[in-house]
Amino acid sequence: MKTEVRGIIPPLVTPFAKDGSINATMFRKIINHVINAGVHGVFIAGSQGEFFSLERQERISLFEIAVDEVNGRVPVYAGTAAVSTSETVLLTQAAESVGCDAVSVISPFFITPNGQELYQHYKAIAKATHLPVLLYNNPDRTGYDIPVDTIKRLAEIDNIVGMKDSGGNLTYVNEVMRSIGTDFSILSGKDTVIFNILTAGGRGAVPASANVAPKLIVDLYNYVQSGDYDAARKAQFELAPLRMAFSLGSFPIVVKEALDIMGFDVGGARAPIQPLTPENRSRLTEVLKKMNLC
Repeated sequence: MKTEVRGIIPPLVTPFAKDGSINATMFRKIINHVINAGVHGVFIAGSQGEFFSLERQERISLFEIAVDEVNGRVPVYAGTAAVSTSETVLLTQAAESVGCDAVSVISPFFITPNGQELYQHYKAIAKATHLPVLLYNNPDRTGYDIPVDTIKRLAEIDNIVGMKDSGGNLTYVNEVMRSIGTDFSILSGKDTVIFNILTAGGRGAVPASANVAPKLIVDLYNYVQSGDYDAARKAQFELAPLRMAFSLGSFPIVVKEALDIMGFDVGGARAPIQPLTPENRSRLTEVLKKMNLC
């Protein structure tokens, strides 16, 4: 029986101080902000956490801070992906050594590995750690989907326990679930289809908007678990304006500015990403006000 991954697991922002360094105090505050809202885990140094702009030691420091601050209250998922297999293995082993509970690994970006290359990549990572490993399919960022037959082969490896999907293609997700069965956790990484994936058999979500509205998304999840689909659908629709507001700026700045508006001084995104225009920040503020978040 595989380790089950379940619930709402926010991919946390990485707060930066004015000098560009990691703001550990604010990071701890964000961790408690989402845990107090009832989330079921935290995901560190993912896409929303700007893993792509972090040095190796910065990522490891984030893992250490998270493990310390969480203190066993919920599982800590570490984003350990890199383009090369060797760097991903190194980061995965570092995450294990500091006490993280699982790792999530986006498929290699910039390059386009074939199915056999992806299989060998993920197999090497899984064999290098005792931790549960989540595949991470994000075609918008990598340019391709992990082939379903490759996922099926990878699911035969004991500690490859599930997949986060940020593509939002329900046909693809349903085919993964049909091909592999229930002993494999599928998590939605697309905030607009959490309800759809949960009701199709998915076990949770890794939603960037849960940095901003964690309770609403935890409620959505709990409604589905209790069978109150009408309330869950309503929560999904209430979340939509926030997720649609992501288009107001370049990823990943909108979530960070939303938190800033709410009183969390998480700083901006690392260059070349720039702050929102005053007009778009005003639009974002209106969205948050209508959702009673500020």
